[in-house]
Amino acid sequence: MRARFLLLLGLITVSPSLAFAQMKLPSKTAPGATETRYFTAIDGLMDGNADVILKETRQGKNVTAATLDVCYPATKGADRKDRFVANLTVSGQNLTGTTQSLGDKLPVSVKLVRKPVGDTFEFRGQISIGQTVTEVTSTDNSDLSEKEFLDNQTSDDGITPAPKDFTDVSPETIGVRVKLDAALDFLKSLKGEAVEVGLSSLSISCDALRAGEQTINLTADPERAAALIAKAKSMPGVVAAGWTSGSVEMDRTIRFAAADWRDGDKINREKIASAISGVLAKTLAAKAAGAEWDANTGKLTLSFKRPSPIYPALALTETVEVTALVSPDKPGATDRLMLWISSPVITTADEGAGPKLNLSEESTGDEEGGEPKDDNGSLEALAKEFKGQRWDADRSVWK
Repeated sequence: MRARFLLLLGLITVSPSLAFAQMKLPSKTAPGATETRYFTAIDGLMDGNADVILKETRQGKNVTAATLDVCYPATKGADRKDRFVANLTVSGQNLTGTTQSLGDKLPVSVKLVRKPVGDTFEFRGQISIGQTVTEVTSTDNSDLSEKEFLDNQTSDDGITPAPKDFTDVSPETIGVRVKLDAALDFLKSLKGEAVEVGLSSLSISCDALRAGEQTINLTADPERAAALIAKAKSMPGVVAAGWTSGSVEMDRTIRFAAADWRDGDKINREKIASAISGVLAKTLAAKAAGAEWDANTGKLTLSFKRPSPIYPALALTETVEVTALVSPDKPGATDRLMLWISSPVITTADEGAGPKLNLSEESTGDEEGGEPKDDNGSLEALAKEFKGQRWDADRSVWK
């Protein structure tokens, strides 16, 4: 049963009359045996945004030690987290302790009364962080065994240092797990590099604070990704680096022989862009309007223009934008390339001469399952042009 915390701001002193000589708990192990139990579902602290772990060491029915680990927003509504870990003194039903928050170095005081109620537990008291005092009234708290707790803590950051191919990970997306005290220097080392850093990965989660490690997400040209990963692995504090999931979706990807599309050991981007543009101009019934390779990510953005069918007499223009990514089909030496094509994104505007009709429209792309309605057989046409294979999702093989 999940806990319920009622929080009020103010100062209320925990009554010493609730203390007893030793805290008694329902017996869950053999008499005299030492056991570790956890509370991980104490909700409500910091407007329900705190991540709480209360660890207890019990000998038989008695609590002999307790540690309270609380991770919370450093300021209300902020992404930045702070955390404190307080070793609590057990005196009867009283749990008390002081410490300092790890980030902002604020003084922390914990005064809780913990009372067993049948098979659950009740907490009342105060937690003070700096000048902020939080009143705690929590009932119906259930605990976990150490095995249950550890099972719930397992996580996978998705980093694959040596994938067999790029069917489960994306060739342009890199994950780097780095120790927190080395993360800043690692990020500074990326300044001026042709690489994009995922903004959301800069926020340090509670799991990262507890693990002491942060995963930074990067996007780079697939032809440079392996070198970037090797460089990251050599840097101080980096625990792991490799490919991870990204923009490439296998149902919009084809694989084809590389020989005709390389210039030496480099991908012939001009030839590939011209071939893709020619195919899409036919399938989308549009004129090619531009092709641009992103120097950081290696992605190709193609644009096309065609008359809008919405109100023909107005002679409005549709701009169709498609993103593509070309890469080897696996790390290392290979005689195959992969081509991923995004769903088309269509905007409509008045591009005629003279005064313009201002239109209000959100860019749209059909992200639902199946072929996008504006794709018009583009993937099949590209597979034919490149003499390529499509991905069979049911069998997880190229077909």
